[in-house]
Amino acid sequence: MKKPTSTAPDKASGLEIPTVSPVGRRLFMRYAGATAISATALVEACTMQDHNLPVGTVNLGSGDTGILNYAYALEQLEAAFYERVALNPYSGITAAELRLLVDIRDHEIVHREFFKAALGTNAIPALTFNFGAVNFSSRESVLQTARTFEDLGVSAYNGAGRLLQNAQFLLLAGKIVSVEARHAAAIRDVLMPKTAFFAGDDVVEPMTGLDVVRTPLQVLPLAQPFISTPISGANLPTM
Repeated sequence: MKKPTSTAPDKASGLEIPTVSPVGRRLFMRYAGATAISATALVEACTMQDHNLPVGTVNLGSGDTGILNYAYALEQLEAAFYERVALNPYSGITAAELRLLVDIRDHEIVHREFFKAALGTNAIPALTFNFGAVNFSSRESVLQTARTFEDLGVSAYNGAGRLLQNAQFLLLAGKIVSVEARHAAAIRDVLMPKTAFFAGDDVVEPMTGLDVVRTPLQVLPLAQPFISTPISGANLPTM
């Protein structure tokens, strides 16, 4: 993908941290390979306030719109995390580790902005996040959190794909989950270099070679502790 065009020096690490260059709609549509997706292809929005939910709770909606908002919420979380990591690199970070994390940040921003534009007026609002459990100055804390988010994201796309009715959306989800899996493998390799951990038995079933699958109702409780905004997936499809 196109690399950022400017850098900002980080006083703690002495490394040049690439800043995010503006990501235009045409650019991320091309990256996603989904220019055929338009607002007219989306099902009717169902993201209005549900009066059965506590005030302030974001209802993801139903049907394909709900699943896309579900993906959008997770991409917002990942993008916000990596943006903070890039702005405040942990102590002792290497140039290679910083480059990896910045590249992942840029991918997640593209994914986030793609869903925002594709959903249009059907998109949920920008969420707020709680990273209080993450020590951003600690390599172990940052990389283990990154592993958690990437593994969770892969399993989320794996579980949501079968719920999509629109074949174009399923194609898009397949393209994005492959990128998320690359992120997961890269982060795992940084944690335990040159081992089988990049595709460990905890995420890839040894007997089948298939990755972990989680439903939205399994994923949202795992993601919610990092998201200050309450989210409801009560209206998401289940089959």
